[in-house]
Amino acid sequence: MKPFLLNAFAMNTVTHQSPGLWRHPRDRSREFNRLPLWLDLARLWERGLFDGVFLADVLGPYDVYSGNARGAVRSGAQLPAHDPMLLVPAMAAVTRNLGFGVTASLSYEPPYLMARRFSTLDHLTEGRIGWNVVTSYLDSAARALGMSRQRAHDDRYDFAEDYMAAITRLWRDSWEAGAVLTDPVRGYADPDRVHVIRHKSAFLSMEALHLCEPSPQGMPVVYQAGSSPRGQEFAARHAECVFVSGPSASVVGPRVARLRQSLVAAGRAPDSVKVLSLATAILGATPAEARDKLSDYRSYVDPEGALVLMAGWLGVDWSEYRLDQKVRFIETDAGRAAMENFTRADPAREWTVGDVAEHVGIGGAGPVFVGSGGQVAERMRDWAEQTGVDGFNLAYALLPESFEDAINLLVPELQTRGLYKTAYAAGTLRQKLFGDPAAREVA
Repeated sequence: MKPFLLNAFAMNTVTHQSPGLWRHPRDRSREFNRLPLWLDLARLWERGLFDGVFLADVLGPYDVYSGNARGAVRSGAQLPAHDPMLLVPAMAAVTRNLGFGVTASLSYEPPYLMARRFSTLDHLTEGRIGWNVVTSYLDSAARALGMSRQRAHDDRYDFAEDYMAAITRLWRDSWEAGAVLTDPVRGYADPDRVHVIRHKSAFLSMEALHLCEPSPQGMPVVYQAGSSPRGQEFAARHAECVFVSGPSASVVGPRVARLRQSLVAAGRAPDSVKVLSLATAILGATPAEARDKLSDYRSYVDPEGALVLMAGWLGVDWSEYRLDQKVRFIETDAGRAAMENFTRADPAREWTVGDVAEHVGIGGAGPVFVGSGGQVAERMRDWAEQTGVDGFNLAYALLPESFEDAINLLVPELQTRGLYKTAYAAGTLRQKLFGDPAAREVA
């Protein structure tokens, strides 16, 4: 088995995946709006040889639960939600190898501006930036940005395909290789090698010269997190890394297999994409210590916050349901895969609303691995063998304690088993991930 990839999974907010844990006396999440926390985290993640930090984001409040945002405001469920991009240059300044996968929705920003922002970040990080391409799933974001509601689920992917066609042309075709001269006589750049890109479709109209000269990677590493059929079709055409989530290997494994099949259908090798699975590790020096930590953490979980997140992800107002009611699949324009996680993805398991809220309370929709470093390393090996993933996006219960435990207790055990690198590879983020100095760009 190849060594795992590991990302830290975080968000510029007080509550990411474990609602209520900001109240814990050892947690620093309340410092999310100050740079010292993020600089400390960046140094910590690089000390642990993490491949990167995967920064989540949303553009609206979670207001499906009870039909308003009061629950999100009260619990801090991904609210406030500050801009993740502004963290990146600061974290890059105190690290040399850590990658940055930043979530940014293409639904509400022209490709011209998005291309400029990511090229700028690729320059400032010296080639360590990635873009988690999302289409957004909250009606609250659509209303805030001038629409009556979000586009229908599959329509969002039609728009996304057109958007990617436009933005990749800006990155690839506007500035030719060798266009930048920096020659005192001939000038800074050769005008004959810098081109205006024209794109006109039912969705977008653009006539633009890309404002940035070519960056170290040319374009950011493309991440994608949709596991619906349309999401996987999109990933097969565009993604280099795919983020999957699910509560059990029996849910995640078939999704990974379908993705690999989609890659082949799109003319790509089945292993041409790195797949990372959401997981949370609760670690102790002994199994008993880890179990005690989990029990302690659970005493701080905010049940309302869990239901608020769950309602936003699934697009269903769970305030209208009893906690003992079974969760049944309902077609919504929110997260299709999130709905399937707790309904028909695993026919052997029936979930009640209360079951889902309890599960979401620590680490969101992924598994929680509890034990000593050695035990969790073995659980991760088993999970990877059962699902076919290439690594993990590690969520946290306490910040930064969960990551400190992972680095001090888990990473050495993974390294002993040959499941984790002992040093960073050279090169850009794309080159580090794929081990090829000439790693391909996305078609």
